[in-house]
Amino acid sequence: MPPPRRLDRRLVLLLALASGAAVANLYFAQPLLDTIADALGTSTGLAGLVVTASQIGYAAGLLLLVPLGDLVERRSLVVRMLLVCAAALALCAAAPAFGVLALGIAVVGVTSVVAQVLVPFAGDLAADDERGTVVGTIMSGLLIGILAARTLSGFVAELAGWRAVYALAAAVMVALALALRRALPVIAARTTTPYRALLRSIGTLVREEPVLRRRMAYGMLGMTSFTLVWTALTFLLSDRPYDYSEGTIGLFGLAGLVGALAAQGAGRLWDRGLGRAATASFWALVLVGWILCDLGAGSLAALIAGLVVLDAGVQGQHITNQSTIYALRPEARSRLTTAYMTGNFCAAAIGSALASALWGVGGWDAISAVGVATALIALALWAWERRAPAAVRPAAVEARKPTAPAAGRPVAARRPSRRG
Repeated sequence: MPPPRRLDRRLVLLLALASGAAVANLYFAQPLLDTIADALGTSTGLAGLVVTASQIGYAAGLLLLVPLGDLVERRSLVVRMLLVCAAALALCAAAPAFGVLALGIAVVGVTSVVAQVLVPFAGDLAADDERGTVVGTIMSGLLIGILAARTLSGFVAELAGWRAVYALAAAVMVALALALRRALPVIAARTTTPYRALLRSIGTLVREEPVLRRRMAYGMLGMTSFTLVWTALTFLLSDRPYDYSEGTIGLFGLAGLVGALAAQGAGRLWDRGLGRAATASFWALVLVGWILCDLGAGSLAALIAGLVVLDAGVQGQHITNQSTIYALRPEARSRLTTAYMTGNFCAAAIGSALASALWGVGGWDAISAVGVATALIALALWAWERRAPAAVRPAAVEARKPTAPAAGRPVAARRPSRRG
């Protein structure tokens, strides 16, 4: 039997670039709020609502657009989403008033979920023994996009004004749409389920797949931890003994680049059948990271080391989670992504709210205590999972077969249960 066809490395890198560029659109406004407020004659507080608009749009896109990846031909879906995103970014660049800018940012948020369409698409295109590595590489690009967005937007705005940031982003989206139209294969839809039933089936997937529920729990704990530390970090570094400027605080985001490297490592571990062991290892890193971060209240070296270790652990478990759920039902990877990422999005909101509340109650020690608790809960869940009997899937679910194998290859057997 010939070996399975490997996914072209150039295509993987293009998908990583597209995912990072798409998600970066959500973060361009954050360092520009003061500038935007002055330019459009509004308050900084009101200008901050553009961030809220992007978050609302992104949540809507997760729920309403990402599931379409199982229903329609995805190359066309990706190209159209990128072009609509480009149009919305161009509207932002030309916005004559704050209301127009907020509308454009909301549409950018909706269409930037194209990154969450590309990740399961890549999972379909990859061979079984490389899927974790491919997903990890694309997630690395996505993470780098998040980290680089604020720095890039500040640099471009300083040189050419804040409108140039959105004009440049619009041009990048058009270029990526053209490149992906040429590079991506045309693959038939995975299901013929009507759209409303498709949305309802997301809840069914959550009910029927215990592995999905557990991985959603890991993901939500990880996102709560991640958002908690990066939101509260600004409070810590702007206060004594550090008293750092906003520019200096922004440089701490470079520690997150380690998370991008961990993403690829997590994918390779999963490909080798070590998903369960990797989950425990990454959560142990989160625990150690929080302990170091707590010491970082008075030690810069401990703080930087803690951020590096914590981010590596959070991002590593995230990639392990995604690689695991994509092995559950090949015909439903986009809907699995919707369920998983919606949980993550809700957890991010919880983490942000907790950061402000905990800082007022007990400062950095309170933040660290809750962060340690997220790691301990995740490790307890992992230990319980090892003792729990293997879940029995309904016979009707076991009998269900995908309607169209990916990239002309037969659909592989389910991954060994140890990866759940």
